[in-house]
Amino acid sequence: MPIYMTPACAQRLRAELKDLLYTLRPEMVKTAAWAASNGDRSENADYHYAKRKLRQYDGRIRFLTKRLEEATVIDPVAQESVARGRVLFGATVTVENEEGEEKTYAIVGVDELDPARGHVSWVSPIGRALLGKSEGDVVSFDTPGGRAELEIVEVAYKALE
Repeated sequence: MPIYMTPACAQRLRAELKDLLYTLRPEMVKTAAWAASNGDRSENADYHYAKRKLRQYDGRIRFLTKRLEEATVIDPVAQESVARGRVLFGATVTVENEEGEEKTYAIVGVDELDPARGHVSWVSPIGRALLGKSEGDVVSFDTPGGRAELEIVEVAYKALE
């Protein structure tokens, strides 16, 4: 499956990677060296904690490095020129449900999913239902509570944070 993300997400992941590589990991290496100098490592809780934390940092560094290498960064603002009114990755979509309530969703990558802010993944049921549709279209998709229908009221492309 392709990995899509917005520029803001890529920037956050790069900042996290930089922090891990140049701040957190070097500090933990110093802690591990200090703990190792205290003698018997078999019963040294500080040493075991530092080694476990280093493994966690190394795993996260590998994940972020690979994720950023394989990702396709898509600017939502640039998408507007190719969208021709359709919902594409990065779109901010205002929908109306059967009760007449409006909600706004931004179609984002799996690394930036945030339902509280209305950021839904492009691979989620609602994301897949909205992709390719236009204003005025009615989409339906399955939810844990049953089938839902939404009418697309507006499709916009703006920078996401």
